[in-house]
Amino acid sequence: MITRQPPTKVQILVGATLTSLLLLFFFHSSSSGLDGFGGGQSELTQFVRKVKPPNSDIFNSTLGFEKIFVIGLPTRTDRRDGMILQAAVTNIELNFIDGVKGDTVPDKAIPIGKDQSRLKDASIGSWRAHMNAVQEIVRRNLSSALILEDDVDWDIRLKQQLYDFSLASRALIQPLSSPSSSAEKYADPTFNQPPDSMPNVIPTFKFDQLPSTIPPTDSPYGDDWDLLWLGHCGVTFPVDRPNQAKLPKGRVVRLDDVTVPPKNNLWSLNKPFTLVKDYPEHTRAIHHTQEGICSPGYAISQRGARKLLYEVALKEVTDAFDILLRFFCDGGKADRKAHKCLTVQPGYFQHHRAVGPTSHAGDIGNHKGKYREKGLTDMIRWSVRLNLEALMEGKTEGFVDQFPDKKKD
Repeated sequence: MITRQPPTKVQILVGATLTSLLLLFFFHSSSSGLDGFGGGQSELTQFVRKVKPPNSDIFNSTLGFEKIFVIGLPTRTDRRDGMILQAAVTNIELNFIDGVKGDTVPDKAIPIGKDQSRLKDASIGSWRAHMNAVQEIVRRNLSSALILEDDVDWDIRLKQQLYDFSLASRALIQPLSSPSSSAEKYADPTFNQPPDSMPNVIPTFKFDQLPSTIPPTDSPYGDDWDLLWLGHCGVTFPVDRPNQAKLPKGRVVRLDDVTVPPKNNLWSLNKPFTLVKDYPEHTRAIHHTQEGICSPGYAISQRGARKLLYEVALKEVTDAFDILLRFFCDGGKADRKAHKCLTVQPGYFQHHRAVGPTSHAGDIGNHKGKYREKGLTDMIRWSVRLNLEALMEGKTEGFVDQFPDKKKD
């Protein structure tokens, strides 16, 4: 028989010390930083409607992707400073991919068609830089990666936004956990269907009534996607168009999203802007992509990266990169196939316009103009860039809201 001896004073002291240290670490971890929005009854914690899932990679430092790459010219140290600081205060880990000056890319390295002229150097540089990022994903066999341009901004509540996006994307592309019949595999009957048998419907799901689907194994965003277009200057809800592939039409509608600005602060380069025209204030929609434009932020899976490298790096470079990205998702031009792309309106990543000469705004287009007195980021309410001081001071409330709602009388 083994006799258990009572603990000594030294053992009790050591145990108490270890317990105190663990508690101190726990409370420090839960009250500092923004990994899950910090602690305390602040504006941040009041926003979080769900308990942080213990198995959700979306709340990690790479937002549920294996890596996050940022594309930018190494000479734009101002932008790298800003991106590194934004990432630091929101607990995000970045890796930089050097941008490319178009005049350094020789003609023989650019696939072109018969009687086709070379694009302008700015467009060629952008195309090659994005292809270098995609090439890196393929070369390193990364499961997925988020690619950002070096002037983007995001909301302080990004991780919760992306968690909500993941719930919606899984509803659209994951198989149902309990289908009602053998013919019903997906909640969206237009997904993974041959064009000839695709039903002529627009499946719409309410965010708070999502169907139950099989948990994904490869990505928290679902197992069957090529590209997630998470930042843009405009996309459209898919509709059938002549000479284009039929695209899935399912959508998830998130009403009363407090991170969405009022309608008069939303814009899109695509017309009509159906989200504003047909839906109430503070609506966000997740759906299959069509007619995307601009590429401030997008994610690709390993499968998608291989396809993108083939379609956009090895085939004719006929248009600017974001338009080639559109062709990749939509198909329909030069026998390009459509791919499995999801998006969100409004986008989560937007270009930040810093204080200073407007000519400093970009390295692709011509941005001549005056001096910008105040920094801004379109369609982002709690901009990280505009709240840097508050975040560095550890504040969890009182953030600058670029687009507050009008006070009701």
